[in-house]
Amino acid sequence: MKSGTHETGPSTVMRGVRSTPHYFSVPLDHRDPEGERISVFAREYSSTDHTDAEAAHLPWLLFLQGGPGVRGNRTTGLSGWMKAAARDFRILMLDQRGTGLSTPADLVTLPECGSPAEQTLYLRHFRADSIVADAELIRAALGSGPWTVFGQSFGGFCTLSYLSLAPEGMERALITGGLAPLVGPPDRVYRATFDRVAKRNAEYFTRYPGDRTIATRIMRHLERVEEFLPTGERLTPQRFQLVGSFLGGNTRVDALHYLLEDAFAGASSGERLSPVFLDQLQPVVSRRSNPLYALLHESIYCQGQASSWAAWRVLEEFPDFKPGAADPLLTGEMVYPWYFDEDPALVPLKETAERIAAVEDWGPLYDLRRLADNTVPTAAAVYSDDIYVDRDLSLETAGSVRGLQVWETDEFHHDGIHDDGDAIFSRLLAMTRST
Repeated sequence: MKSGTHETGPSTVMRGVRSTPHYFSVPLDHRDPEGERISVFAREYSSTDHTDAEAAHLPWLLFLQGGPGVRGNRTTGLSGWMKAAARDFRILMLDQRGTGLSTPADLVTLPECGSPAEQTLYLRHFRADSIVADAELIRAALGSGPWTVFGQSFGGFCTLSYLSLAPEGMERALITGGLAPLVGPPDRVYRATFDRVAKRNAEYFTRYPGDRTIATRIMRHLERVEEFLPTGERLTPQRFQLVGSFLGGNTRVDALHYLLEDAFAGASSGERLSPVFLDQLQPVVSRRSNPLYALLHESIYCQGQASSWAAWRVLEEFPDFKPGAADPLLTGEMVYPWYFDEDPALVPLKETAERIAAVEDWGPLYDLRRLADNTVPTAAAVYSDDIYVDRDLSLETAGSVRGLQVWETDEFHHDGIHDDGDAIFSRLLAMTRST
């Protein structure tokens, strides 16, 4: 099917899942519908347990991925939460604007926007408010009534914006690890999450005490010896600390142990990091494939104030994360200005990043009055020890959204839907159906 704003490609079938691509034309700036347009891609997934005709009449579920700057999931077979959802829904997996097969905003295309000032103006249209406006145009193009919206992490932030900006488009809202703070500067986010990351470090190194020695040894080695990643850039001590991103997961935390055990290789010329270790480390410490994450991460918390490199400023209050500490802690998802000096993919975007960090007039992402009067059945999983989205700030937000039901659990970390997505999704869905 093809129209002026919506094009559908041919469906394919893989291992019990039917997949159909959709392309939508949307305004870059929704306040200027006649201005520049971009493409937004989404992939429809349905179970072959339903015939084509049956699937065409299933209600839609829109999935909003974590991020920012991360494309929707690609699947070759239904499992986890998707298998559970496909029993009752057609799943629309969105490549949020700038990601995946949507019009890209990356290290190749951003320079084509012009100067850093022009790139900054362009990127101001890539936050949750624009993603919600895209979703509403897509819903209309599909001819859908109010649909179910499921948001993970940053996708949960977008879901809260959806409840604020276009609740009439939602039948229900499901959120996992994604209750964003509704007010205040990003500084409060990083004070909370630095503290949780420190506690998670302690838990990890108690579980794998030998890894404390290895991590410090790597840090000290990188101070003395130049080591290079497979793409040619130098690996610095502070860049190595980014492996702390593994600490946000249930199973990924154990993957960190296997990563560290490969760290060193014997060499007649002296101790060196092994090629196996460096190859595994490359995608963990690089933003080459999703520079939007580094560029926009702090802005997702900003409403009427500049981020001014909030995590970097708050870091001063947590000296145990400094590379020069006796046993430096591993960091979480925080973004620092030195990213744009050390990651070759980000170096050309340094001035743009500085300009984004200085933007003060970010518009509102949430409507506190609308949320206080919310009538959309909403359920959220809050993970007690989440190092990315703080539990206390999440519960503060939950108390500001009328009718939002919370399931708090310490069984999972931030990536809970990757561990037992079927159970988590089914529980949240049942909570909204009982409202």
